[in-house]
Amino acid sequence: MSIKVRYFASLKELLGRAEDMLEFGQALSVADVWVKATESTVMPDNTLAALNMEYVALDCVVSDGDEVAFFPPVTGGQDD
Repeated sequence: MSIKVRYFASLKELLGRAEDMLEFGQALSVADVWVKATESTVMPDNTLAALNMEYVALDCVVSDGDEVAFFPPVTGGQDD
C-alpha cells in the first residue's frame, strides 16, 4: 500500500520537508503513519491530522492511496 504524507507550517520546518511517500504492508492508524514517516519524532502537542482533507482522530485507519496531512493548531485573534 502507498500513502502520501504532508506536513504544514512549523511541522514542515521541524522535519525539514513538506511531504513523504510511505509504502507499507499492514493497516496503520494516522498516529502510526506519523511514527513511521518521522522515524519516531515526538508529535508536538495538539497536532491536527487530516485524512483525504477531512479532520480525523489519530486512531483513524489509513487505506491504500490515502493522503494524510499533519499541521499545528491554528491560533489567532487579538490580544486585549
